[in-house]
Amino acid sequence: MDKKIIDFIKEHHVLTLATSVDGKPYVSNCFYIYLPEENMLVCTSDKTTKHIKDVEQNSSVGVSIVLETKTVGKIQGLQINGTMIEAKDNLLKKCKKRYLLKYPYAVLKLTTMWTIKISFAKLTDNRLGFGKKIIWKEV
Repeated sequence: MDKKIIDFIKEHHVLTLATSVDGKPYVSNCFYIYLPEENMLVCTSDKTTKHIKDVEQNSSVGVSIVLETKTVGKIQGLQINGTMIEAKDNLLKKCKKRYLLKYPYAVLKLTTMWTIKISFAKLTDNRLGFGKKIIWKEV
């Protein structure tokens, strides 16, 4: 994956997650970490939430991470497609450890850990030129 995309992911901490079941879209926001070795985003969420109930029916998700700015020349945004599943076994241990390093207060309500395996990413970065896009696809 392009270093600019990875750097952008690492600079931020909240993603917007888009799910869909029976043609009905839903969005939610989650704190996240990034595991570069696995090319995965990791978040935590209770199994009773609407977005997780959706994911259990349709694991294909969309993600958006944005820099909030009104300055056109500074606009940056990342759109991601991927597959979201519950973290298990050794991956679960790794996810919990890394997540708690970034968000130690999450130990108070650490629920189920979820991974988003990235299959497509498109970064729009106006600092590189108006409407400049960097696209990555899993091969």
